[in-house]
Amino acid sequence: MADFLDEVPKTERKRCDRAFLVGVQTHDMATGEAAELLDELEELVQNLRIEIVGRELVNLRQPTPATLIGSGKTEEIIAAAKAAEADLIVFDESLSPAQQRNWEKASGLAVIDREEVILDIFADRASTREAVLQVALARMQYSLPRLTRAWTSGEGETQLEQDRRLVNDRIVRLKRELADVRKQRGVQRHKRQRVPVPTAAIVGYTNAGKSSLLNALTGASVLAEDKLFATLDPTTRQLLLRGNQKLLVTDTVGFIRRLPHGLVEAFKATLEEAIVADFLIHVLDVTAANVAAHHATTLSVLGELGADAKRVITVFNKVDAADEAQLMRARALAPEAIYLSAKSGQGLPDLVDRCLELIADAFGQLSVLIPHARYDLIARAHQIGHVQQEEQRDDGVFLKVRIPPNQQAPFLPFAV
Repeated sequence: MADFLDEVPKTERKRCDRAFLVGVQTHDMATGEAAELLDELEELVQNLRIEIVGRELVNLRQPTPATLIGSGKTEEIIAAAKAAEADLIVFDESLSPAQQRNWEKASGLAVIDREEVILDIFADRASTREAVLQVALARMQYSLPRLTRAWTSGEGETQLEQDRRLVNDRIVRLKRELADVRKQRGVQRHKRQRVPVPTAAIVGYTNAGKSSLLNALTGASVLAEDKLFATLDPTTRQLLLRGNQKLLVTDTVGFIRRLPHGLVEAFKATLEEAIVADFLIHVLDVTAANVAAHHATTLSVLGELGADAKRVITVFNKVDAADEAQLMRARALAPEAIYLSAKSGQGLPDLVDRCLELIADAFGQLSVLIPHARYDLIARAHQIGHVQQEEQRDDGVFLKVRIPPNQQAPFLPFAV
């Protein structure tokens, strides 16, 4: 699928290795928020294997249309970036296409914003067909207003017009292919739902330990690296709980503050596992300095996806590395949370118990005595429910079974 990325018309840009970062503190941001976001931007840029050679935080009273931050400050930052021998300036604020062009013209350096950094990381990490298509679509939509080659082709149509037509054609093709992929995913989900096994989606801020938790719970071997967006594609594994209770657990792509809107839209197909799950496991890194912001960001994105009404188990991960102050802060943020370490296994039984409680709420437990002549019902119980106890008796087969409420009617006459 790399051909989609290669087909995007864009100005040739050499590989950049040394970046100068620019953060912007506006009047509507909390004190210190821009500094925290700039730290996060540094980690994002480092994920692209680019060295950080300098950074500056700008206090902005009023944005300037041409360069966002005004001509005097623009000249000052360009001078600082060149003095640090940077070949790239990265803004933590979104730049309009015109602002980006003005910065590149004034500085002679490559200039990008947080959105393009995240797009590049996603493009670097995408592996499955769906993820590659989603990233390609987001990059196409991002590139469309930034096309700049406006020379004439000699046939009455400028190269810019040709490029725009080309990109729009690619966007239509990508959306069509993504629709096919989503249709296939829907078929797969429908097959799973024929046997109504409860489902949980692990959600949370990027690098909170979601994949590590999935591995710890299910014994899976999902990629779990200490870096942002280590995995983009949803991975589902089965967890066998007490009483023969099955649970399908899905790891999802991590959230981040200022996630580009195009990526929220493009990744809805991936994140729809969170929308259809019976409940969510919201993982937070208890040691993260900005854990409250991470908590708010995840809830905000879930709201955008329409999944904010789901039942949620809040989990603070990495407690084996936390100090008492961090634990106290976490208790204040989410008093009902579970504290665990996916690395050491500490607290995992508490999470399993909470999962069983939520499943019991959704899948009512029945005790039934099925006559020997109704082995069809016994087979049905095994097919659609979760048999926790089965005992042969003289007058029938005794079952303790969890069955979805909408499937219980044939069994109710035999309840004991």
